[in-house]
Amino acid sequence: MIASDVMSRPVVSVSPSMPVRSAMVLLVENAFGALPVVGEGERLLGVVSEGDLLRSRMKGSDVGVTVADVMTSPVITVPMAATVVELAEILLDGRLRCVPVVDDGVLVGVVSRSDLLRTLVHGDDVLADRVRRLMNAYAGPRSKWLVDVADGVVWITGPFADQAERRVILALARTVPGAERVELRPTVVA
Repeated sequence: MIASDVMSRPVVSVSPSMPVRSAMVLLVENAFGALPVVGEGERLLGVVSEGDLLRSRMKGSDVGVTVADVMTSPVITVPMAATVVELAEILLDGRLRCVPVVDDGVLVGVVSRSDLLRTLVHGDDVLADRVRRLMNAYAGPRSKWLVDVADGVVWITGPFADQAERRVILALARTVPGAERVELRPTVVA
């Protein structure tokens, strides 16, 4: 996988002329750590981060202060063909939360640590977690069933009180998106 496969887009970006106060609101409302700053033709000019904005605010009033006054430039960027290994090294070594992806200087996406983590989580793992949470919501925190998933097929193993409980468990598990088929493996309680 490469950057173009995992990057987030469209990208929320700001112009260098945006007031600092507006950039703060945008960061907070979207729970971003930083925003790319783009100029004409979506060319990347820099990044304005939480740290940049906090430092600016600590210096005094932000009246009349623009993103251009506080942004970090130049910034580390990656090409669309950067591998996930290269991306992870850049994010970790640079202690960055995200990195802009550029194509000939034009911002085309952003890769965050979360984007990379998603590549490590298999769809079956997510499906199994969702079914487990549903079983726990039904039976409480001491759910008596084990959930296994392979290629979208869900197996629920454990004791079932009766046929009605089996129907309920089957119906619940089938509501989870991605569950291609649900199979029960009843066990006998001794």
